[in-house]
Amino acid sequence: MTSDSEKERERLKEEYKEHYRKIREAKEKVRRSGYVKNVNDALQKMNADELLTSVDEFLGKVRTKMVGLEARLDVAMDHLMDDQPDEAELDEQMRKEKARETLNQVKLEMGLLYSEIEEQANGLNVDKTIGKKSDDESDEPLDTDRDKNDE
Repeated sequence: MTSDSEKERERLKEEYKEHYRKIREAKEKVRRSGYVKNVNDALQKMNADELLTSVDEFLGKVRTKMVGLEARLDVAMDHLMDDQPDEAELDEQMRKEKARETLNQVKLEMGLLYSEIEEQANGLNVDKTIGKKSDDESDEPLDTDRDKNDE
């Protein structure tokens, strides 16, 4: 008998579970249908003409703002183009700058070359022969050959 009562108890337990499951599903369907009803009501209340009018107003404002921004951009670009020198002036400035740099490089090299020559001359032990007065010639005047040619 106990086994029959246990079986009956298990059967009733399953029936209750099934019953509660159905109740939960029904409540969920009611809740979802409430959402759908609210959306449908909102759509029914909307007036298409008013909606289109408000969208048109919004687009008009956006277009007006865009036109103003484009005009400001054009003015700024024109101002920038007027302030910048043209290509011929830029090319001339580039040539002048390059010439200046080349001249400075040549001067630097010449200075270094002159320094190298001086260093080499100082390194050589050379006696000066031109313009040096020897002991014999130092007593004679330098213009003696001219005097002979004048006679």
